[in-house]
Amino acid sequence: MYISLSDRSGGKRDKPSGTRTALTTEVPFRLSPVILWLGIVSMVTDVSSESVTAILPLYITGFLGLSTIAFGFIDGINQGASAIVRIAAGWAADRSGHPKRIALAGYGLSMVARIGFLFAGGFWAIAAIVTGDRIGKGIRTAPRDALITVSAQPEHLARSFGVHRMLDNIGAAAGPLIAFFVLLMIPNGFSTVFVVSLAFAVIGVAVLALVVPDLRAHGRMVANKAAAGDERRLFAFSWRHFKEPGLGKLLIAAGLLGLLTVGDGFIYLVLQNRDSFAVQWFPLLFVGTNVVFLAFAVPLGRLADRVGKVPVFVGGHAVLLLCYLLAAAPWGGLWATLGCLVLLGAFYAATDGVLAALASQLTPAGKLATGIASAQTVVALSRMLASAGFGVLWYAVGASTAMLVAAGLLACAVVVVIFILPGAKSGMGRA
Repeated sequence: MYISLSDRSGGKRDKPSGTRTALTTEVPFRLSPVILWLGIVSMVTDVSSESVTAILPLYITGFLGLSTIAFGFIDGINQGASAIVRIAAGWAADRSGHPKRIALAGYGLSMVARIGFLFAGGFWAIAAIVTGDRIGKGIRTAPRDALITVSAQPEHLARSFGVHRMLDNIGAAAGPLIAFFVLLMIPNGFSTVFVVSLAFAVIGVAVLALVVPDLRAHGRMVANKAAAGDERRLFAFSWRHFKEPGLGKLLIAAGLLGLLTVGDGFIYLVLQNRDSFAVQWFPLLFVGTNVVFLAFAVPLGRLADRVGKVPVFVGGHAVLLLCYLLAAAPWGGLWATLGCLVLLGAFYAATDGVLAALASQLTPAGKLATGIASAQTVVALSRMLASAGFGVLWYAVGASTAMLVAAGLLACAVVVVIFILPGAKSGMGRA
């Protein structure tokens, strides 16, 4: 079934010429079934991916006995491999007009990669599987968001995305929780977690393929163009999109901070190395961070709208600096661990959505998706390098010292970024 942008209002006709209309938030909110189903797809897919992510650090360094250098390389892939195809997949979805097909290819690739976990037992096999899974994530993200945009009421677009992200984060918290119960009942039950992960991935692909319609993402945009040449220009891709003056400073700042953003798995390994808590409790660290993220996301988003997005974005990295210092502290225990989880969750709440909002504000009209995708790509690639570098640093100087070095460098980077981004002190980016 194909539905154009003009069809998503339920078949209502445009008002006669001369009738004044206005988009208003007084229009009653109605959640599109398409968005609900896409949220369910994302939820079960996140259960699949996060259940594995929650055990991967221990599986690689403990069960397989590989070094922190090996884990750093694999975690780097996990952080950045999706960036390789993210922009291209979004462009392909726009160009073809069939975002579901592109999204289905991404979800399908991740599902196939899950099968590999059942048989892999070495570094290169794990690295190849993680690469395939993350490339699948990079393919599906932009087309899925296009489907949400097409299906949502224009007056309630942000709210519709909020419902989807809520379902998505429920899966992100449930996945590690499932892994925890599996390891609690079956010590070293990593293969069981992989089977559960595959089952949820299959469910997600089946729901997307059988229930979600293939909405035409640019029907109205193309219909409004008088000539085919206009349509070609509308969907043309140019590397010049990355060179916008305002966006350029944000890309430099985000890349610099991303180079000093240690992967979550490493922070959790540092905590486990210091406090020596039982292995089965490890997945709960991911649950705690996601719960804090959910709790702080809306309040910090409102704060960014009120005082400025740049201060909140930079402040989020200052919070991450505190997390590093607390993780490196010689004293530990339950409260220190919980403090790290709160700080890490707050960091994501202050930076994840705020970065996209900043990029959209600094990108000229007509290049919105490319601007946001470019910022996300820079962050993903820089964090990939950060994970690989931290793995080597840990191997060379030890966990606590490596974390202190990362904290010192991040403190310097925050100071530099304050001067790179205008308004870091005054609140630039206020909506």
